[in-house]
Amino acid sequence: MISPTIDVIVPVHGKWQITREALRSLRSQTVPHRVILVDDKSPDDTLDRVGTEFPEVDVVALERNRGFAAACNAGIDAGSGSIVVLFNNDVDAEPEMLERLAEAFVDPRVGSATGLLLQPNGLIDAFGIASDATLSGFVRLHGRPEAAVAGQLDRLLGPYGAVAAYRRSALDDVGMLDEGIFMYGEELDLALRLSAAGWRPAAVADARAVHLGGATAGRGSATQRQRAGFGRGYLMRAWRVHRGKHALWAIGVEILVCVADAVIHRDLAAFRGRRAGWRAGRGVARPPAVPDIEPSIGVVRSIRLRLGS
Repeated sequence: MISPTIDVIVPVHGKWQITREALRSLRSQTVPHRVILVDDKSPDDTLDRVGTEFPEVDVVALERNRGFAAACNAGIDAGSGSIVVLFNNDVDAEPEMLERLAEAFVDPRVGSATGLLLQPNGLIDAFGIASDATLSGFVRLHGRPEAAVAGQLDRLLGPYGAVAAYRRSALDDVGMLDEGIFMYGEELDLALRLSAAGWRPAAVADARAVHLGGATAGRGSATQRQRAGFGRGYLMRAWRVHRGKHALWAIGVEILVCVADAVIHRDLAAFRGRRAGWRAGRGVARPPAVPDIEPSIGVVRSIRLRLGS
């Protein structure tokens, strides 16, 4: 059996100190792989430092900050591995993470694989993502103890973006990340497209890493919330959620989330992001059906998940 080739794409926009730790964890992996760092016009000396401290890392330097999706796509285009792993620069991987993820692709029906991401405090950060009937994405098991993995029932839709493994031929089939989304929501959109095309996701509990979370845009910052809102507005229009049978549910929850966000943060970042995303999603076409939607996430649970409770 021929071993798969693995490309690890690391998009960065500054933050050299955390990037260094991420690259060190990749250097310790138990299987051969190629690391492609995509510098999204970093405001610091990341390019100089990576060349000095990690000469084995291939670098793609973008001339301007094009966003997460575009940076990832540039790295994917620069590689040739049969497995592509998107890897945030605020992730510290255990040595066998890549090896375990690669094993999931022995099944030719698997198009994506997700590992188990932990928070620095030991609680779960993410074990992939799920989606409700309005195509709103939710991080599986966030904030739960690691033991909760054994009882996980929510249907896996795809990997969480901090560490996301894909079969290259699956990306060739459905396309790469949508560069219309600057950041947040692009992995959900890709998971939906893979699901619609018949590719299966795999959850790999022993492919483990620690995710700092929010280290680039700042967790809870106005920038982060506006960009997350943009992704939601964009996907609602691209996937025609407003024309489906769950339109009232979707619109009602979005209004509630925007109002709650405005009260909590005293700004309109979430609303402005959704409005801009809605406008940008005009004319974007997506498949009519997605099989891996989680039916158990109803209106009440959806609201609780969206509000972080």
